Amino acid sequence: MNWKPKLTSRAEEPADIEALDPALKQALGDFKASVRGWSDAAYNRPRTAQSMVVRRSWRLAAGWSLAAVLLAGTVSGGFYEHHKLVVAAQIAAVQKAEQERQAAAQRARDEAQQEDDILASVDKDISREVPSAMEPLAQLTDEGESR
Repeated sequence: MNWKPKLTSRAEEPADIEALDPALKQALGDFKASVRGWSDAAYNRPRTAQSMVVRRSWRLAAGWSLAAVLLAGTVSGGFYEHHKLVVAAQIAAVQKAEQERQAAAQRARDEAQQEDDILASVDKDISREVPSAMEPLAQLTDEGESR
């Protein structure tokens, strides 16, 4: 047996409407009609979709912009430091090459001077103005040229 009691609310139960006062009956009927009319009007009225304005969108854009500026500054600072090191290394290399060139030129001058000194000392040690065996002959040529 499936016997389920029928559940009803007090609003659905038939009321003894005839027993009520006609003025009260008229007031309840008007109230009921007013509530239904308001409910139908509220249900059937046209609705407009409201767009939500996000007021934090500029904050997000500002945050990303700041992050981009900081990143660009960091990267460009690294490139600048690297560039400074490269330029300093180039200047040091040029200075070192100039010092080596000057040192090589000084060594070449010193070697040339030493060679000249050695040749002069050898020339002085080896040569004489006139050898002793040839002195009389040299005197004759000197006299012959003067005549």
